[in-house]
Amino acid sequence: MRSFRSLIERQIAKARAAGGLSGLKGEGKPLPDRPVENAQEASMSAGMRIMAEAGVVPEEFGLKKQLDAARKAYADCRTDAARKEAMARLADLELRYEIAREARRKFMT
Repeated sequence: MRSFRSLIERQIAKARAAGGLSGLKGEGKPLPDRPVENAQEASMSAGMRIMAEAGVVPEEFGLKKQLDAARKAYADCRTDAARKEAMARLADLELRYEIAREARRKFMT
């Protein structure tokens, strides 16, 4: 463990000397508060953050936005036909959202 820590310290010192740790996003600001309950959540949180910074959004996030919009559209419906159509859309999105969430859960475990 000591040699691993020493390796890390050397790599940090090397990056600092090469200027690799200057001008980074958020430099000089405190780290954001990100509470974590366990190691699995920490790894998933880190993975999600990396994807978000790369501009990649998991399918379930897009589906969640669509689901929220569909719920609002359903609430705004005035006719029975419009409600029936909106409910079918909502059911489809809810099913797809739950499938995407379950796939992610299975992948992460």
